[in-house]
Amino acid sequence: MPWPSASKHLGKPTPRLDGPAKVAGRAKYTTDVAPAGVLYGAILRSRWPAARIRFINVEKARTAPGIRAALAVPGEFVVHFYGQELAAVAGVTRQAALDALSLIEVDASPLPFVVNELEAIQPDAPRVVPERANLLPAETAATGDVAAAFAAAAAVVEDTFTTQVEIHHPLEPHGDIVVPEGDEYTAWCSTQGVFDSRNDVANILGVPQNKVRVICEHMGGGFGSKIETWGNRGLCAWLAKVAGAPVKLILTRFEQALSVGNRPSSFQKLKLAADASGKLTAFEMTLFGTGGPVVDPADPGGGVVFVPAPYIYPAPNTRVKKSKLAVNAGRGTWMRAPGHPVASFGMESILDELAVKLGMDPVEIRVLNDPHEIRRKEYRMAAARFGWKDKYRTPGSSPGPLKRGVGCAGAGWMSGGEGTQAEVQVNSDGTVEVRCGTQDLGTGSRTVVAVVAAEMLGLEPAQITVRVGDTRLPPSGLSGGSATTASVGPAIYDACEKTLAELKKLSGVDDPRGARWLEACAKIGPNSLVVAGRWREGLSTGGAGGVQFAEVEVDTDTGFVKVRKILCVQDVGTVVNKLTCESQLNGGIIMGMGYALYEQRIMDSRSGVVLNPNFETYKLTGAADIPEIDLLLLDMPERGIIGVGEPATVPTAAAIANAVANALGVRVTSLPITPDKVLAALGKLPAGAGAGAGDAVLEQAFTRVAQAPATPATPFFTGRRGRAYA
Repeated sequence: MPWPSASKHLGKPTPRLDGPAKVAGRAKYTTDVAPAGVLYGAILRSRWPAARIRFINVEKARTAPGIRAALAVPGEFVVHFYGQELAAVAGVTRQAALDALSLIEVDASPLPFVVNELEAIQPDAPRVVPERANLLPAETAATGDVAAAFAAAAAVVEDTFTTQVEIHHPLEPHGDIVVPEGDEYTAWCSTQGVFDSRNDVANILGVPQNKVRVICEHMGGGFGSKIETWGNRGLCAWLAKVAGAPVKLILTRFEQALSVGNRPSSFQKLKLAADASGKLTAFEMTLFGTGGPVVDPADPGGGVVFVPAPYIYPAPNTRVKKSKLAVNAGRGTWMRAPGHPVASFGMESILDELAVKLGMDPVEIRVLNDPHEIRRKEYRMAAARFGWKDKYRTPGSSPGPLKRGVGCAGAGWMSGGEGTQAEVQVNSDGTVEVRCGTQDLGTGSRTVVAVVAAEMLGLEPAQITVRVGDTRLPPSGLSGGSATTASVGPAIYDACEKTLAELKKLSGVDDPRGARWLEACAKIGPNSLVVAGRWREGLSTGGAGGVQFAEVEVDTDTGFVKVRKILCVQDVGTVVNKLTCESQLNGGIIMGMGYALYEQRIMDSRSGVVLNPNFETYKLTGAADIPEIDLLLLDMPERGIIGVGEPATVPTAAAIANAVANALGVRVTSLPITPDKVLAALGKLPAGAGAGAGDAVLEQAFTRVAQAPATPATPFFTGRRGRAYA
């Protein structure tokens, strides 16, 4: 890799450039934008989880005081979840808009509905999409002779595992402001892709893409949910067009829980076999889960088919069957490392069960079966740093009511990047501006741009003015899949390298960096030097692996789980900014803790409403829950830039679940691992339906998946980024 071998800024802890603006309140988020004459949008949402809508009348709302625009979804249609968009209004105040919603008349016939997966999979359940069964045809894949391999194995384990629907809940809610300017539109969007959002708004309004500008100066998180353009953005754009005035439409926390995506649930039946040495010989999975209504069977966000299996530990004989299941609830979508935390929890749990049955050390069985050299090295490093040999005990042997346990798990992610362009402008006074259309989700992309430019030009990051988050800047792709830094960094490198070459020609200075920078820039003249660059092969690479070890304390009287320590050993390639790299790892671990122990969407089966839609009732990992987090960055500059935002959240839940099982001597097979589930596993409370392998309803559900018609498997992702860790 051509990154500098001796660096001044790369790999060092550079404070975020946007930190002072955020602390002082100067950073402008979408909700802070207030153009003159702005109207406030509000959405009328379905109060039925299923209904046939025959007609929506907005005339009374349109003529209400303070209302400047009102529109409705046209024609006759069926709503599939509580909270689906029906109509929208724009008024001179937020209250005027909310008052007008009550004037909208909806002619609807409620339909039977179902929000629980184990009810939806029954043959007599209400159909979410009337034309077809709730359980879609199952995607299948098979290799070798599975039956023979299981029959010949030295050890076979089988169990069922369930994972919950998880809501994204970024601190900044989804929202947009659309401003019509003659035949053009400027939109401020909270988005993970300004260029995709521009294209979507243009398509919605029926105007050319060059008539739409999208800006996202700052963003307060998205975690995958802001990759897509949801109904609220389309309604905001149409309200602005109809009203001929700016419209601001920001979702409430309740709306966030209903209509802008979630991580799909999963129900996994796993069977795993090994020979006497612990080498895996056979793997079988039957899986179903819901991503909401699944109106379009081809919708990648509508189910759980993107659960890679077997996860990171291959077996020569495999049989996998996975199916989407429709329910009357909000649609699933991409969520940080889509599919991988789900896959990791199941595979790492069953692998630990196999290790116990064989009497093997859980670390050793992973090293034996992991084909990836880097991750094998990480397991060895992590075990030594964590003190695994001293801490690991026979499951359940920890004395007293407060039991200690340890567990481990690994992760793989495709990472990598491509496609970004950048531009460097150097002025005769030595000032520099670097421009790239990429958006900063709050993860420090601005600072990454400044660090790379400063390294290449021999300047300090504070001397670089960075412009990002605008479709009038050089194009960049979505911020998702841990692709941003690996896409942006090489483009900045390329633009800066070409800038230095041009500056040498103009100035005659052999090396304009450092002490001779101002001398060289003075030769530019009145017209600034502007140089374009683009992503280059060889500066970033696909794939990131990592392992995590967890230590927990479980109170067997209350069922409460306290995480005491997480060790993360992560392949980070070329570290651009050590501070933001560590921040990404910490954030991924904390998010993984929420998946393991706290987060879960709760639905009311009688009304179809999300019962815990806010930060008071939807439990997130809080400051008091944070354990000691020990990060070990496996700095490998020769690999180039790779992304770490996704892989850091993948193995956390699995490592914690394995630590809980090690502490108790019994396994909680359902996420989140709440106190009632712990007490049920210990026999101190009755087990809930679907919580364990012996549940008859769950067994019937797996039988239905096994009997479902088969379709070919869908690739998880394709292209360059999938090569190393697919």
